[in-house]
Amino acid sequence: MGIKEFVVISGKGGAGKTSVTACLTPYFVNTLTADCDVDAPDLDILLKPVVGKTDKISAARKAVVLSDKCTGCGRCRNVCRFGAVRIEQGLARVDPIKCEGCKVCTLVCPADALSIEDWPTGDLYESLTPYGPMVHARLIPGEEVSGRLVSLVRQRAKAIAAEEGCEAILIDGPPGVACNVISSLTGTDLALIVTEPTVAGFHDMRRVWETAAKLRVKTALVLNKTGLSDEFMQPIRDFAAERDIPILGEIPLSPEMRRAVNDRRIPSVAYPDFPGPRFWEGVVEKMMELV
Repeated sequence: MGIKEFVVISGKGGAGKTSVTACLTPYFVNTLTADCDVDAPDLDILLKPVVGKTDKISAARKAVVLSDKCTGCGRCRNVCRFGAVRIEQGLARVDPIKCEGCKVCTLVCPADALSIEDWPTGDLYESLTPYGPMVHARLIPGEEVSGRLVSLVRQRAKAIAAEEGCEAILIDGPPGVACNVISSLTGTDLALIVTEPTVAGFHDMRRVWETAAKLRVKTALVLNKTGLSDEFMQPIRDFAAERDIPILGEIPLSPEMRRAVNDRRIPSVAYPDFPGPRFWEGVVEKMMELV
């Protein structure tokens, strides 16, 4: 059997996806954890990993001016559809924030004064948590191509999991349904969708389920903050029943959950009303059964 990949997603931010991932981590045996929410990673806040290796990642390419060759003719500025090139003091200047790396400027430059080069977009970390190895990354603020950085995180996670003889990879995915979510979902064995009984929670849960369905990824649900709104609990259950989506657990709305997160005591908590080990063990067992 190959390494199983489980991804925890939510469709929206604030549903409790990362908290659920952190709570599940101790109950997976011989598992590597990966944080694929590279735009705003926060699983490390709860799991407290010790970083062992950091790699600079260049997942984008942008135009760079070779000043010793530039004649300041302005042809590159005239053809740039993104307004990334300007002429200052007789030389071309490229704004890296606007540049899309399309290479058109390099094609029209008569002096070969422009080249397309790798551009740093983030950092990738190999770490160790109390529960095993972890791979995570952080996108440089303002940079794009987070989907490609997510793919690199998953590639590194698979390589390390194979080296360490891990049986599974538990992925904390990003919220929403954009390219970074698709990169986190594609090819996984099970997507655990964390949702909440709110207008946005129900709406976005449906969107991310549709995304997973199009990618032919099996799904299951965890209902978080139950008791927050009876109005939306039944529609969520009906939606799951109509589409044969198993509900693996329900987490009641409780101040203990918020306190546990604020105190960074997830996944090791000792609050009376907080779901205990039996609950999380049961969720993990059901996830394993589904794959």
